[in-house]
Amino acid sequence: MTDQKIPESRPLTGVRASREVPDRVSLDGVEERWNGAWTEQGTYAFDRTATREQVYSIDTPPPTVSGSLHVGHVFSYTHTDVVARYRRMRGAEVFYPMGWDDNGLPTERRVQNYFGVRCDPSLPYDPDFTPPHVGGEGKSVKAADQVPISRKNFVELCERLTVEDEQQFEALWRRLGLSVDWTRTYQTISGEARAVAQQAFLRNLARGEAYQAEAPGLWDVTFQTAVAQAELEARDYPGAFHKVNFHRADGAEGIVQIETTRPELLPACVALIAHPDDERYQHLFGTTVASPLFGVEVPVLAHRAAEPDKGAGIAMCCTFGDLTDVQWWRELNLPTRSVIGRDGRLLREVPEWITDEAGRALYAELAGKTTFSARELVVTGLRESGDLDGEPQTTQRKANFFEKGDKPLEIVTSRQWYIRNGGRDADLREELLARGGELGFHPDFMRVRYQNWVGGLNGDWLISRQRFFGVPFPVWYPVTAEGETDHTRPILPSEDQLPIDPSSDVPDGYTADQRGVPGGFVADPDIMDTWATSSLTPQIAGGWRSDPDLFSRVFPMDLRPQGQDIIRTWLFSTVVRSHLEFGTLPWKDAAISGWILDPDRKKMSKSKGNVVTPMGLLEEHGSDAVRYWAASARLGTDAAFEVGQMKIGRRLAIKVLNASKFALSFGGAEQGADALDPALVTETLDRAMLAGLADVVDKATAALESYDHTRALELTETFFWTFCDDYLELVKDRAYGAGAESSEVTAETASARAALGLALDVLLRLFAPVLPFATEEVWSWWREGTVHRAPWPTSEGLRTAAGDADPAVVAAAGAGLAALRKVKSEAKLSMRAEITSATLEVPTALLPGVTVALGDIRAAGRATGTLDLVEVADTADATVVAKDAELLPPEPKQKPTA
Repeated sequence: MTDQKIPESRPLTGVRASREVPDRVSLDGVEERWNGAWTEQGTYAFDRTATREQVYSIDTPPPTVSGSLHVGHVFSYTHTDVVARYRRMRGAEVFYPMGWDDNGLPTERRVQNYFGVRCDPSLPYDPDFTPPHVGGEGKSVKAADQVPISRKNFVELCERLTVEDEQQFEALWRRLGLSVDWTRTYQTISGEARAVAQQAFLRNLARGEAYQAEAPGLWDVTFQTAVAQAELEARDYPGAFHKVNFHRADGAEGIVQIETTRPELLPACVALIAHPDDERYQHLFGTTVASPLFGVEVPVLAHRAAEPDKGAGIAMCCTFGDLTDVQWWRELNLPTRSVIGRDGRLLREVPEWITDEAGRALYAELAGKTTFSARELVVTGLRESGDLDGEPQTTQRKANFFEKGDKPLEIVTSRQWYIRNGGRDADLREELLARGGELGFHPDFMRVRYQNWVGGLNGDWLISRQRFFGVPFPVWYPVTAEGETDHTRPILPSEDQLPIDPSSDVPDGYTADQRGVPGGFVADPDIMDTWATSSLTPQIAGGWRSDPDLFSRVFPMDLRPQGQDIIRTWLFSTVVRSHLEFGTLPWKDAAISGWILDPDRKKMSKSKGNVVTPMGLLEEHGSDAVRYWAASARLGTDAAFEVGQMKIGRRLAIKVLNASKFALSFGGAEQGADALDPALVTETLDRAMLAGLADVVDKATAALESYDHTRALELTETFFWTFCDDYLELVKDRAYGAGAESSEVTAETASARAALGLALDVLLRLFAPVLPFATEEVWSWWREGTVHRAPWPTSEGLRTAAGDADPAVVAAAGAGLAALRKVKSEAKLSMRAEITSATLEVPTALLPGVTVALGDIRAAGRATGTLDLVEVADTADATVVAKDAELLPPEPKQKPTA
């Protein structure tokens, strides 16, 4: 259970004096009708006067606005909405905003393809620019065919397209029935979001948590930007092992053979490294070898990260081929000899460390070539020199990719911004691990993903990107009299000047004409990684900078709902920013959704091309049906995309309408508030039904408190079908009483009607978080207000009405009725047929229930004659059996005369 302070449920009020049950019930149009009513009435509006103890705040995931939503979004956002609706009914004031994540690489790529453009910051702004075309959704426009435009023109197109996307997203979310307060939306590229991100960065910088460094980093040559560790994907990539001979440089005879998949990095080799315990190479430690073709002398060193059982057991360390090279370079204090540039090609200048004339001549041929072309030239040279042992052996190697990229990443040295995250600070790492221990993970087994990620970090969080549409770093640098940029003395704005764009704004003390000239200033050219902004969603949505009063009422938030694949990015980065700024967790609990799997059991994703867009599903099956499918899957559990489950959900929603109409049809309109008077419930069967419902309320409430919406739905749905199939059939004659024309209502009839009213009232509220449209429709027939602001049901009133009744009575009575119906079916007679005599063989365990409900069983089964009960022994599958039944077929219906 949470420590959320939620007031006790209020007494039920507002029963209509006159029922307005329609003659024909239908789900058609309920989404449009009720969405309009909820908006008009402000049903889900957040009351900002509520105290923090009264508020339940949700850090809603802002979906990436870079195309269409898919059914996986519907899946996970439904889980969140069930929580929001439940908490609202528990009496909490729910802070449930919606954000749009509209900056970053996905948006840029979509704009490039949609408008056929690319950004060239060197170009001037064209206020009259018209893109070459509008469209291209899902198509990849070649870079050569994209029209270059200025950064400002490019950003304007990004903003234009995201606005269109956001309107479509909101329409879909409304159709799904998300109970978001639509007056509280935000964009991660808005002025407020930029100001929050820049202010948080400046404070990180002031405390020494943010810093700039010239260091090796992962680089995507396609997007021309640095990539953080959290954005990596290891993928299989075709390659070949090359056995390459190094020669002893100390005059000793012999060669040292290594195996490599990247021979083009030979000019960047700085050492050969083997495990210190590997006896094959211990005699070489401390000696030097010369690299083939280039003749550069490098040491042979020991490091425990070397793998004796991999290849030759000794590897060349190049700066930089992979992350292991970076580790060796840092820990062994090796020189930097980079040869790969940001464009993915070999640097065009011959490196100064290559002094051998033949080596310099060969490098001159390599200069400016792609790594693929350079590899071919190097392998040819090795083959001709005799330093290639045999031919290359093809293999599949693991290579690091940017999660949105198509080519393997390179490691290049560049100046980047970082935020400390424990990757190089053991004390901070332990603090962040402790924060993870404080956080409530639902399900709890997701906690280990957080722990493994934090424990495995090997570097700080790289937050700068060499892109265009994002939050710029609020930094300028002075330019010396010699025209050099001085990165050691950054020029910073004050917090009240934010947001700023250093590429167009001028720092205090300077004028615009001093930009880029000696004695003047230059802007930091980079933007923040999108996660550097998204990690601040509690601060952005909660008004940390602009509305401290609101922030005090919603922060720390109660819930972070999100997908399992971004625990390492969004969840962890948000914890980092909150820990550094506030010394606390950003929320109490995290609800982690699983993935949606396609029919082949593969994760659905836009990159795989196997997604299903949801609007068609919502229109075909109805929103409640799709929500039912989503809510049928537990948190953290992958679920198959099943239209069949949606059809079940639609049948359930329709059954709610039909069963409610049936339950409300007894007794006419004169009951009024008596429909919910528990004192009128006097019959054992009615009390037993309410006793069972009381158990469901307690168990469903406990499940929802534990973020197990699936268990709550299962309990409610199972009871509901029993209620429809058994209880309604058993009591309908008694509930109807003397007929609609009679004003006489017996105690037995009043008991049935009151029990039906109480049960319907509770069931609608139990179903409301999952089936908001069907339940609101029924609620409007007989209750004032909205079911979604009605108090969550409690079991106390039901148990008072139930007394000491046994819930098993309903099942026993249902078994008795089923036995009578079975003999009619076997005789191929209508259920209207009368039973003039029969014997019911009743197992001992069921006998009390059948006995007390015998009158209702007789009426529902049309047993008009003798009905004897015979007790039989209990067995594992014991049920009631009808024997020696005599049946009277119903009279045929008269055809109307002309």
